[in-house]
Amino acid sequence: MFNNYGASYQEQRMQQLMEQKQMKDFMRMFSNLVGRCFDDCVDDFTSNKLNEREISCANRCTLKNMKFNERVGQRFAEESAKMMEDQAKMAR
Repeated sequence: MFNNYGASYQEQRMQQLMEQKQMKDFMRMFSNLVGRCFDDCVDDFTSNKLNEREISCANRCTLKNMKFNERVGQRFAEESAKMMEDQAKMAR
């Protein structure tokens, strides 16, 4: 019984650590996106509101980066699947 509890606890702890890492990675990606788009798009500090050009630029920047991250995720999934397939072939 103790071994099952220990394994269950370890699995839960590992899950928590993975979730924390994913959140940290997401926050880092979001922070980089905000910084990059702000630096590229905002240059008029005479008003406390964004002008039309800045809004348009920020929207394009955000969309472009989201599509990029989506594509990177797809490629990562494709490569992971290929690696698993190759490992399965080697195991036979």
